[in-house]
Amino acid sequence: MVNCCGLITANKDPVPLKSIEVELEVRDHVATVVSTLNYENKEDKPLEAVFVFPLPGDAAVCHFSAQIGQTQIVAEVKEKQKAREEYDDALSSGQQAFLLEESEQSPDIFSLSVGSLPPGESASIRLDYVTELAVQADDGLRFCLPAVLNPRYQPLGSGGSGGVQVTSVPASLVPYSLSFSARVSSPRPISKVESSCSLDPLQYLNSEQTQATIKLAAGHKFDRDVELLIYYKDAHQPTAVVEAGQASAELGSLMGDPVVMVSLYPEFPQSVMSSVASCGEFVFLLDRSGSMDCPINNSKQQETRISSARDTLLLLLKSLPMGCYFNIYSFGSSYEHIFPKSVEYSQQTMEEALKKVGEMGANLGGTEILSPLQHIYSQSCIPSQPRQLFVFTDGEVGNTKQVLDLVKKNSGSHRCFSFGIGEGSSSALINGLAKEGGGHAQFITGTDRMQPKVMQSLRFALQPAVVDISVTWDLPKGVSVTVLSPPITALFQGQRSLIYAQLTGQSPKAAEGCVTVKYSLAGHPSQNQLRFSLKPAEDTGSTVHRLGARTLIRSLEMEERERRGQPDGGLKEKVVQLSVQSGVSSSFTAFIAVNKADGEAIQGPLVRRNIPISRMCIVKVNLCSFSTQTAMACGAPSERRKRKLCAGPVMMDDELEMAYDDPPVMPKQPPRDPLLQLVSLQQASGCWLLDPALSAALGKTSEEVDKSKPAPVNSDVWATVLALIWLHGFKKDAKEEWELLAMKAASWLRSQNAPCLTECVEAGNALLGCSMQKDVLGL
Repeated sequence: MVNCCGLITANKDPVPLKSIEVELEVRDHVATVVSTLNYENKEDKPLEAVFVFPLPGDAAVCHFSAQIGQTQIVAEVKEKQKAREEYDDALSSGQQAFLLEESEQSPDIFSLSVGSLPPGESASIRLDYVTELAVQADDGLRFCLPAVLNPRYQPLGSGGSGGVQVTSVPASLVPYSLSFSARVSSPRPISKVESSCSLDPLQYLNSEQTQATIKLAAGHKFDRDVELLIYYKDAHQPTAVVEAGQASAELGSLMGDPVVMVSLYPEFPQSVMSSVASCGEFVFLLDRSGSMDCPINNSKQQETRISSARDTLLLLLKSLPMGCYFNIYSFGSSYEHIFPKSVEYSQQTMEEALKKVGEMGANLGGTEILSPLQHIYSQSCIPSQPRQLFVFTDGEVGNTKQVLDLVKKNSGSHRCFSFGIGEGSSSALINGLAKEGGGHAQFITGTDRMQPKVMQSLRFALQPAVVDISVTWDLPKGVSVTVLSPPITALFQGQRSLIYAQLTGQSPKAAEGCVTVKYSLAGHPSQNQLRFSLKPAEDTGSTVHRLGARTLIRSLEMEERERRGQPDGGLKEKVVQLSVQSGVSSSFTAFIAVNKADGEAIQGPLVRRNIPISRMCIVKVNLCSFSTQTAMACGAPSERRKRKLCAGPVMMDDELEMAYDDPPVMPKQPPRDPLLQLVSLQQASGCWLLDPALSAALGKTSEEVDKSKPAPVNSDVWATVLALIWLHGFKKDAKEEWELLAMKAASWLRSQNAPCLTECVEAGNALLGCSMQKDVLGL
């Protein structure tokens, strides 16, 4: 590996960042994270340490401070350019300064600059943020501490400065340690906590099991994000938390008034939910950039992200209902589509699509997702076929905000379901696609299988669309409400909707409020209502206010981008004012702390040290050179200091095709999974054909299968019954993956009015050694 500037560990230079300590506190579905970064300068020159790292995309960074000896300096939020100038001026005058700023391209990347750390000096940097925990399809609440930051691809001509350039090393070479502990509390019992990382056993703190602690096991490597999945008993309970305003803030302001956070879990009528949609336009958008050739996880080196995505598309195509429309796009530096426009789902179109999917490799270069999205949205929608967009990507894009703006602009014409594949995928992109597109987001990390998560999302896509959503408030006289959240655009069965609102005015003691969500589902008007006390909860600090401020800041930032080049009514100024007032980060502000304590100015030229972060895999090596023009998108040194930038090499997906004189040799594929082998033989209508390939997939000879068939039974009916028995009998643990295609098969069987079906099931059980009942098979 050739290295133009030299990674820190490759040159064996000291790394001033020695350790990271993370303390997580989860209260119900809200998390507060306190990270402490411990620095020490063991060199004989003063240092500036620059650390570019990921955070959850919806995190509200709300505190930043530095401890040097006995001196603590608490940072202030200021307009970004002013903060940068103050930081530069402090370093130029020999003072210590600390700067934390959010990337202008993607809200899940931050840059921390620790300036003028003298020889022998130590500093502890504290960074706090709050975030909501996303509800997973299996009812778990997901917390993710990103530990991996892959280079973000910046499309040519997008106006960026080359993307966020990251100094990264393989996980085994990350030179600092991580300790992580969590405390979980909830009004409901905690049933379990799972993780892709090794954890010490869960320790309950009370007999009700509503409080518990857990921590990372010793020896954790920086080869994966730290993901926790938290499960509560009776999780789907609507709640409202009212948080008192800050006494020091002005009444009538966001921080001075009470703020309410409402969590709603809509329950839809069972009669409506039992019917699966038999229509829709399903558009699948698959990332084929070079990084998709990386292993899906560390335990399965042979299974790559792209191969898992191909298997997933097989399951999706087999599970689609007859009568729908579909198309498959794939993208890298360019994009392709299987059909010029979406086509009706049939045996012929399904076979043609599967043939093309089988030939797809991670060979299209970079990660330019904007162009294929623009092309998809330019296609006219098909009447009575609601458009459902499924996006599969490892999320390494640099123009995240531009992509999300496009999805929001077209949110009225489709629902978007997104899947982040592998460690280091951008949470801002994956969550943002689903949020702005009214769909659902899933992350495939650690030892997760992609297929069950994607099929869960297909179930959501097949739910009837909820329309005409409105939210109304009923509050005591003298109390008014200002909603901080954008309007709700999507509701799914059992999925949470969060609403933040500022309450202005005086409410009587023991007063109650009420919020009502009305909507229409499959032509049926319905509503969910929640009554709540206006008495502020205790011990919530400013968490709800900061999350509410973050929600409003994001909405204003998006509106400002939409109006760029037009009069915007001072939206940028509003964001800066709100960010400063609430102490919550934004793309237009930064945290700045300067040590103004009396002392001698720090002498000597600064040496810049870029702190490396873990990367998952690099498919190729590119020789590159850097100048101040290719400075990182967040935290770049300004021209005022004219200091030389020396960043680590950036491995860009779009250069993959130039890295090889000949196409790379494809690794030998492992034997195909028996489940996928059987699924691949299913017809679009839902049935299976009686042929030698089916017999082999069932582990029988053709003679055994033919001999066992009851005489009056049609061969396709016999084949389909055998396939259903095999699925239920041998692949029960993977039911989430095949349930929809099995429902289609059972529906086909019922439509045949086949005689002797009971006899057929008994014969199939005898052949395969199972004991399935007709009703279990859906017959």
